[in-house]
Amino acid sequence: MVKNRVAATVEELAVPVVSGLGLELVDVEYVMEGGQWFLRLFIDKPGGVTLDDCQWVSERLDKILDEADPIPHSYRLEVSSPGIERPLKKPGDFQRFRGRLVRLTTFAPLDGQKRFTGRLLGMREDSVLLAKDGGGEWSIPLAQVASARLVAEF
Repeated sequence: MVKNRVAATVEELAVPVVSGLGLELVDVEYVMEGGQWFLRLFIDKPGGVTLDDCQWVSERLDKILDEADPIPHSYRLEVSSPGIERPLKKPGDFQRFRGRLVRLTTFAPLDGQKRFTGRLLGMREDSVLLAKDGGGEWSIPLAQVASARLVAEF
């Protein structure tokens, strides 16, 4: 799919810029909304990102994207924080956020369900481990994870 190729190309171009500034590239989205294309990058760092972080990434990446020209039409570039309920995308995310409450959806039902909410225990081999509320745990193959997000706790 073209959208996925654009996001993958932009991710390759963005990782050196973002990591060079001491930040983490959490996700890249390339979507059409209201008849307009948006290229969204979500960045993070311990303690959270600032408006200056977003501006620095946007300015540096804008020049690189103009040169590489991976998108043949007009679009809006947005750089922001992933927010308090950030997505978990990489295997390292599931280790890094151990102990946090997570909401996870699978592509196909596992144990008769596709939606899971539990305390993240980390990973074992290629599976995400979630603690069940009443005890026990789910072992969910990473390949089956459609989406995973932190759940805000107050």
